[in-house]
Formats: sequence, C-alpha cells, structure tokens
Amino acid sequence: MLKNKTILIIGGTSGIGLSAVEFFIKNGAEVFAIGRDDEYLERAVELIGTNGLVITADITKENVVSDAIGQCHESFGKIDGLYHVAGGSGRRFGDGPLHELTLEGWNKTLELNLTSIMLSNQAIIRYFIEKNISGSVLNLGSVLGYKPSKTYFSTHAYAAAKGAIISFSKSIAAYYAEYNIRVNVLAPSLVETPMSKRASENADIMNFVKTKQPLDGGRNGRTDDLDGAAAYFLSDLSKFTTGQVLAVDGGWGISDGQL
Repeated sequence: MLKNKTILIIGGTSGIGLSAVEFFIKNGAEVFAIGRDDEYLERAVELIGTNGLVITADITKENVVSDAIGQCHESFGKIDGLYHVAGGSGRRFGDGPLHELTLEGWNKTLELNLTSIMLSNQAIIRYFIEKNISGSVLNLGSVLGYKPSKTYFSTHAYAAAKGAIISFSKSIAAYYAEYNIRVNVLAPSLVETPMSKRASENADIMNFVKTKQPLDGGRNGRTDDLDGAAAYFLSDLSKFTTGQVLAVDGGWGISDGQL
C-alpha cells in the first residue's frame, strides 16, 4: 500500500503514531519519526530498524520540522507524505470548562495541538512546492472538535484546537489542490494511549464509553484502529481525495451515550 513511499510522522514514538510506524513499514514505507522526548524512543528505534530514522525534538519550535525535513530528504532522497499525530491534553496546565479555563491552559493547549500542526504543515508544503512533489498531508483531529461531550470531556481549549485543525486543514486543502497537494484529517474518539490514561482508569467514564462507542462490544479505540485509514490517505489510493474529515470513532458521532 505504501511501497516506495517515505513518510514523516510527527509524534511517531508512542501511541497512535508508533502504531502507524509499524503498520507503514509493513506496507512498504520508509519512515522518519519525530517524538517529543526520549521516554518512548527505544521502542520506536526497534520498530523502525533499517527502514527509517527516529529523532526527538520539540516541534512547537520554529524551524524544527523544516530542519527534520532536510535531514529526511538527505537520508531518503524524497518525502511523499506527512502524518501529524502529535498533540496533547492541556488539562494539567489549566484547560477545562470555560469558567475555569486559565490563560496558561488555553495557550499551552493551542501550542501543543494547533501551533505544532501549523508549523509542520507549513514546512512540508514548502518542501512539496520546492521539490514539485504531489504530496499528502494527514492531520490528526478529534471527534471533540465537532461532537462535544460535556460530562467527562469538558476541556474547551482542546476542543477549540481540534475544531480549528479541521477548518485549517480544509482551508489549506483548497488553496494547495492546484499544486496536487492533498490535505485530510482523521478524527478519532477515545483511543487507548498514554494521553487517555485518566479516562481509561475511570470506571464511570468507561461505562459511558461503552454506549458512546458501541462498535465491537463498546470499547476504547485501539491505536491500530487508525492505521488502515491513515495508510489510505498517505497512499496513491487517495490521489483524488482532499479536504476530507474521516471519523474513526466506534460510533461516537451517532450515539447518545448513557451516563
């Protein structure tokens, strides 16, 4: 599915990104993965082996992704796609319901989830244009960007950032379609990752999720539930698809959920 493709994965050392690393390599890709810190680096290095490279960097800083793109191009000769997975909860910084939301919580959450995507998308699109490559960009959003859930998931800065990822992606998809550059979004619901530990260890939330995500017996998403969709958007199978949002949500968007 991804034979002869080189894919840059932002947030590729843990969770959804790490699962994609393994799946993409099995489907023929070379992978350049960027992680936020060294905590999960060893497993990523083990999975990638001789099929790519992995580095750690703070992708909220200007020029970090563009420097990584240069390194990736030097190593592999080209880049065909970008999968931006990196993001995070701002709850520990003060994200929450609007009347409790702190300015630090707002700024940090948008930096982690929106500024990082702006910087990575800007860098890769500049690269695609410079090299005249018909590339693909896939950004990770969230169902909370358009299908909120007030009782257990009331982090309003996070919802704002994920909603903005959708509008940002659609806007740049429209602008760069004439360059034959595609931009799409995956929107998962609750997935079993290090970030979702708070929810996954709460029995009340898990009982809610059982009815909110009723597919497959009602469960958390698994990281590999997104791999096939991600590979589609980054492969030539999606060469006539851009500006789309695909929910991989276990039924979240069509289910009431019972408290």
